[in-house]
Amino acid sequence: MSTPFPPEYFRRYDDSPDEYFYSFPRMVVHIDEKAISAASKLYGQLLPPNGVILDLMSSWRTHLPETHKAAKVVGLGMNAEEMAENPQLTEYVIHNLNRWPQMPFADNTFDGAICTVSVQYLTNPIAVFTDLRRVLKPGGVAVFTFSNRCFPTKAVAIWQAATMNQRAALVTRYFEAAQFAEIRAEDRSDLPRTGFLNLFGNGGHDPLMAVWGYKPSSDL
Repeated sequence: MSTPFPPEYFRRYDDSPDEYFYSFPRMVVHIDEKAISAASKLYGQLLPPNGVILDLMSSWRTHLPETHKAAKVVGLGMNAEEMAENPQLTEYVIHNLNRWPQMPFADNTFDGAICTVSVQYLTNPIAVFTDLRRVLKPGGVAVFTFSNRCFPTKAVAIWQAATMNQRAALVTRYFEAAQFAEIRAEDRSDLPRTGFLNLFGNGGHDPLMAVWGYKPSSDL
């Protein structure tokens, strides 16, 4: 599949097989409580109730709000032990998206999908986003959230060189290239909005950016 980006954008310091890196579990959260709360709140606002949800690049926590009722939550990730510890997953599959961008799901399976602080590791994001559109039902939403943290040896070069706003623009471009509709990018950081913090930092809390889009209803 053609991509609007040169291949060097998606090089990584550690280009060894991802199966090696993710072979042992990491039972840690990668953003702080304020960022987790902001992500959960957004997922609750955008995901349809009683839907079938895909947790893309899943781990031991999914961060859906406790009040959100889903018919099924399917995790797709790299470490079985992590996903087995995730209380919100009803099932999970082991799958390396960098090796196989096409997911092991039928067309029009999911009402919604989320990906929390992992989009920076995709080496072929356009192919992954295109297949994500395939497995979503018409009108289904895909929500990607990210912060300023990452495993630097596995994050792609363009991500590490970008600012937070540039990263939001980059993920927006992924959605556009995959022909999603109603794409929106927002700063969802749960932080005070003061001139001091805007100029000099985030008050000690992790920022949270979000980009989401919908599979066109005409995709039948």
